[in-house]
Amino acid sequence: MSDTGMTPPTKPCPACGGTALTEIYRLDAIPVQSCILLDTEAEARDFPRAPLVLDFCADCGFVFNRAFDLAKVDYASTTEESQHFSGTFNRFAQELAAEVASLYDLKGKRTLEIGCGKGEFLQELARQTGTQGLGVDPGFIPERLPGADGQEIAFQREYFDPATIADTPDFVVCRHTLEHIPEVGKLMDDIAEVLKGRRDVGIFFETPDVRRVLDEGAFWDIYYEHCSYFTLGSHARLFRRAGMDVTKLYLAYDDQYIIQYAEPSTGRPPLDNEDDLAAVRTLAAAFPAKVAEVRAHWTKFVKTRHAEGKRVAIWGGGSKGVSFLTTNGLGPEVAQVIDINPHKQGKYLPGTGHLVWSPDDLPGTPPDTVIVMNPIYLPEIGAQLKSMGLTPELVAV
Repeated sequence: MSDTGMTPPTKPCPACGGTALTEIYRLDAIPVQSCILLDTEAEARDFPRAPLVLDFCADCGFVFNRAFDLAKVDYASTTEESQHFSGTFNRFAQELAAEVASLYDLKGKRTLEIGCGKGEFLQELARQTGTQGLGVDPGFIPERLPGADGQEIAFQREYFDPATIADTPDFVVCRHTLEHIPEVGKLMDDIAEVLKGRRDVGIFFETPDVRRVLDEGAFWDIYYEHCSYFTLGSHARLFRRAGMDVTKLYLAYDDQYIIQYAEPSTGRPPLDNEDDLAAVRTLAAAFPAKVAEVRAHWTKFVKTRHAEGKRVAIWGGGSKGVSFLTTNGLGPEVAQVIDINPHKQGKYLPGTGHLVWSPDDLPGTPPDTVIVMNPIYLPEIGAQLKSMGLTPELVAV
C-alpha cells in the first residue's frame, strides 16, 4: 500500500518516465464520457462507468489517471464540449486570438489546430490573422460552422495523425486537448513529425491547470476524459523534454487555464514560473484530505437544502456538472441542471439521468438555490437570472 492507504502505482509516468509516483485520488466508477448527449433518462443512467485512479509524479509534477482506457471513450460520438455560447468565454477566445495576432504574422500562412472541437477558435483566428487554417477533430460537425470549410479553413473529421497532414504548418494550436491524451510524450513526438525539422514554427497550447484543483480540492474538475493534468511547470517540462523552448507561459481565465507558447529549441533558459515542483509536491501530499473535506462540504450543502424543501439547481450541464453529481452520488437532491448551450438542452446527463433545462424554463419552476459550476460565470448568470425576475441563492463551487 502507498502512504495514502491506496494501492501503489504500477506504471511509469507518461510524461517523464519517472517512477516516484503516489496515488492521490480514487473513484470506483464514474461515467466514461461527460460531454456526451443522451436522448433518454434510461440510456443516461445506464451509461458505462469505469474507475479513475490519479497518480502524482514527484519527478516532474505530472498527474494522470493510470486506470484510463482510451478504448472506452468515443470522441467521434455526439459530444458537446463547446463553451462558445457564453459571452464571457467568447470574449476570452477573441482576446486570445488577438494575442496570437500580436505575436505572430500568420497572414497567408498555415495554422494547424489539433483538437479543434467545433472550430470556433480557428475561425476567429483566421478572421483576425488571415491564416489558412486546418482543424483536426473527430467530433467536428460541419453544419455547425457553415461557410468555413473550403475557404480560409478546412477540417479533417478524424483523430490527429501526422501521416494525414499534407502540408507542414507554420503555426500549431492545441486548446483543451492535451488533457485528453494519455500518452502525452507521444503527442510531442507526433508534433515534431508534422514539423519535419522546421525551426521557424510557433506553437500555442491551452490546458487546464491542476495546481488550482489540488489547492482547492476541486473534485468537479476531475473526470474520466481528463486523463492528464498539468501545472505550469510540468507543462513546460514536457515541452522542454521534447526539444522545445517555452517562450511565454501564464495562467488565464481566472487562473484556470495554462497558456503556453513554444518553438523548436534554440537553448532559451527556463522561465521563472516553471519552477513549481516543490510547491506542487506539497499540494499533492495534502490533496487526499483536502478533496475529502470539499466533497463532504458540497454533499452536506445540497442535501441540507433539499431536506429543507428547497429546489436546488446546478448551472452547467458539461463535465463539471456531471462530475459534481456523480462523484458524490447526488440524484433527486438536485432538481434541475441548467445550461445555455441549446445543443445540450433536452438531453440527459450520463450517470444520473438529469435532464438539461434551458434558462428560459426557469420562471415556471424557479429554483431556490443555484450552484454555478464555474465561478467566472457568476456575473453573467446573475445578470440573466435578474433579467428574468429571479433572485435565488447564488453560489459557485
